[in-house]
Amino acid sequence: MEEREASRDCIFCKVVKGEAKSWKVYEDENVYAFLDINPVSEYHTLVIPKKHYSDIFDTPEDEMKNVISVVKKLASLYNTKLGIKNVQIINSSGTEAQQDIFHIHFHIVPRREGDDQDIKWKTHKEWRARFDELLSQLS
Repeated sequence: MEEREASRDCIFCKVVKGEAKSWKVYEDENVYAFLDINPVSEYHTLVIPKKHYSDIFDTPEDEMKNVISVVKKLASLYNTKLGIKNVQIINSSGTEAQQDIFHIHFHIVPRREGDDQDIKWKTHKEWRARFDELLSQLS
């Protein structure tokens, strides 16, 4: 694994190096996936690149493709082997997005009726009137 400045104290980098315990679900030359030590459901899995990148903005596109490919592979495996038909795929990038470990990661969270997990967002329908303005800022 290539050492990057921010990776020295990163718990996920330690997991990749075998310096911290993990329950490996999948590994290839670029990606490592393991059960979340603080699961919100059975088979709650974290998928990370082996190289240290802090968030989605820091991660090169080819690394993102590798990680997302494994997310899809594992979600399909859980569906085929375990009959899991409902999952949430979650990434938080940045402190205000509630990122708590600054090594990019994706959660695969199997869901089922009555699991007492609930992600609710406050919506702002009034912002629809600004869509043209918002889009103009991207060009």
